[in-house]
Amino acid sequence: MRKIVLFALGIVMMFSVTSALAAPAIRIGALFSVTGPASFLGEPEKSTLEMLVKEINAKGGIKGSKIELVVYDTQGDATKAVQLANKLIKNDKVVAIIGPSTTGETMAVIPIVEKEQIPLISCAAGIKITNPVKRWVFKTPANDHVAAEKILNFAEKRKQKSIALLTVSDSFGSSGREQLKEMASRKGFKIVADEVYSPKDTDMTAQLTKIKGAKPDAIICWGTNPGPAVITRNLKQLGMKIPLYQSHGVASKKFIELAGADAAEGVILPAGKLAIYELLKKTDPQHKLLKEYDQAYRKAYGVEASTFGGYAYDGFQLLINAIKKSGATPGQIRNGIEQSTRMVGVSGVFNMSTNDHNGLDLSAFEMVRIVKGDWTLAR
Repeated sequence: MRKIVLFALGIVMMFSVTSALAAPAIRIGALFSVTGPASFLGEPEKSTLEMLVKEINAKGGIKGSKIELVVYDTQGDATKAVQLANKLIKNDKVVAIIGPSTTGETMAVIPIVEKEQIPLISCAAGIKITNPVKRWVFKTPANDHVAAEKILNFAEKRKQKSIALLTVSDSFGSSGREQLKEMASRKGFKIVADEVYSPKDTDMTAQLTKIKGAKPDAIICWGTNPGPAVITRNLKQLGMKIPLYQSHGVASKKFIELAGADAAEGVILPAGKLAIYELLKKTDPQHKLLKEYDQAYRKAYGVEASTFGGYAYDGFQLLINAIKKSGATPGQIRNGIEQSTRMVGVSGVFNMSTNDHNGLDLSAFEMVRIVKGDWTLAR
């Protein structure tokens, strides 16, 4: 009898040890601007990722392996992002990184992940992040040129042929300005004013006064809050009736809150479908996922999900799908992400390839108009 008991205990111990050895945790890193001027990006990204990791671990993880998340706050600082990327790779030994939140931070981190051969899924929109393609770098927001084309196509339909540009002097703004100028020229628009502002500027009446004198058919502002909100208020204060387009960089209710519903009335911008999913047809391929994400986020945090949190959502899904399909080493993850096709996400339907590490097209955006402090479809 004693031999039988010992044998049984041995079997149990053997399976316990084997199971533990067979399912080590998968450690994923994240770099988000949780505090600082870009916290409106980083905070929902961090919250989304923590929610998703909790959900997947509650279901047993991936093939028995739990996900271990290591998140660092870059505070929107490129130098800090570089330091923390090195820490994630060399100290924490992560197999992949989601983030950073901004284009400038991402560009600073790219040389590190390329050298160390660690997959990076950026939550920033700048086209230069993935164009030209970099072997270890991907991103989830649609490229600048997609948003620029969406705006200009809309302006073209409204016969607005002379435009004024007002862009922020950071990486995101510079990239958008470059895309707008190139595309406007190609489409036959006349740029009658080209003004720039600093991310720290608190008043843009000087730039807007110059634009007013140029008499454009429309103004296109390209930046992230708080600048665009200031511009929207200044436009109202100056009594300017010129139609205003904002970029996808302000596609959250925070912009309306900062600008004020009265000043933001009528502003048009390209936004991911999350903001207006309730207005979509139920046959839209993203509708079900968008509804589920928003409801889960509201349940977890008591507020609606944001487009920016959606960037982290998509990054996590690309990563998890790649691990399930290809394996959990950095190289296997990289290959799995690159082979992702027809993946329905918050930002759109992703079709990655060796030539495209973003995988989104014009269908990623809907043109929306702010009416009475809320989103409506712009037609």
